[in-house]
Amino acid sequence: MRRTERFLRNIYCIAATTLIASAAFAQAPSSTLLALSKDDHTVAIVDPATLQVMARIPSGPDPHEIIASDDGKLAYISNYGGSDSTLNTISVVDLVARKALPPIDLGALHSTHGLDFAGGKLYFTAETNKIIGRYDPATQRVDWILGTGQDRTHMIIVANSLNKIFTSNVNSATISIIEQTAPPSGGFNPPGGPRLTWEVTNVPAGHGVEGFDVSPDGKELWAANARDATVTIIDVAAKKAVQTLPIPVKGANRLKFTPDGKLVLISALGARSGDTSLVVIDASTHKDVKQLNLGGGAAGILIAPNGSRAYVAVSTADTIAVVDLKTLEVTGQISAGKQPDGLAWAVRK
Repeated sequence: MRRTERFLRNIYCIAATTLIASAAFAQAPSSTLLALSKDDHTVAIVDPATLQVMARIPSGPDPHEIIASDDGKLAYISNYGGSDSTLNTISVVDLVARKALPPIDLGALHSTHGLDFAGGKLYFTAETNKIIGRYDPATQRVDWILGTGQDRTHMIIVANSLNKIFTSNVNSATISIIEQTAPPSGGFNPPGGPRLTWEVTNVPAGHGVEGFDVSPDGKELWAANARDATVTIIDVAAKKAVQTLPIPVKGANRLKFTPDGKLVLISALGARSGDTSLVVIDASTHKDVKQLNLGGGAAGILIAPNGSRAYVAVSTADTIAVVDLKTLEVTGQISAGKQPDGLAWAVRK
């Protein structure tokens, strides 16, 4: 009888533990917002539904940009330090265990800033070296680098096809369109087929060009020029600027298209408490739709994949504003640390 009772008690305990674990797993969001705090040197993991911070993890020195791996299990953080910095690391965070992992040592590559994750690999800019690079998590090695020849190669976007890369070059006032091409027909072909090369086209933009985005259809690139209070619109296929728009912001910092391509959001890092922190522009008419005062200078912009919300890091006010993209009104605030900046979306797969 006692053996039977002990056996039943063990079964009940196992079942209860399983139910508790299952409930906890069910409550954990599959998609989380990642927010960097420059002053606190942390990354906050935020539940986008409740806007509550679930964990804070060390981010390494001078964190600026953040990106998650395709499976949502790891986050990578650029340790910037300025364009002449001796910092040569990218921090790594385990989003499942919620702990910092050993950073990536980039050796002679310094001042990493812009990040993108595509094709299972991490792409980054290294300002001091005027290059972009690619890190392979599987081999734990930098397996490719390419020079832009531009000053302060800052932000980076990699096309889904992996054969086209875009960067903004702040001090050179250019946007680089980097495209993989095959050699001309009739030339020497090594064993295994034609050797693909990369062609760099530097398109003139405005002074202090920094935040930029490519339209969802891939036809246009919009770049915000911080020192000119303008946006340069570039025809991607023609690789040339086709229009320059004035914008009512001070120190334009980041620019993002909504997923449907209808709206463009631009943050103003130079804004003060009474200034416009965020401007919303109609992508087709190029007219202002809304100007929002978020209480200070704004930096990182992250738009929910379903296009319902925008999260804007109001760096000088130590908060993240939540903007409803239907009403274009602020509907919430997130306290994720001092001087928030880089934002990313982690989707667990």
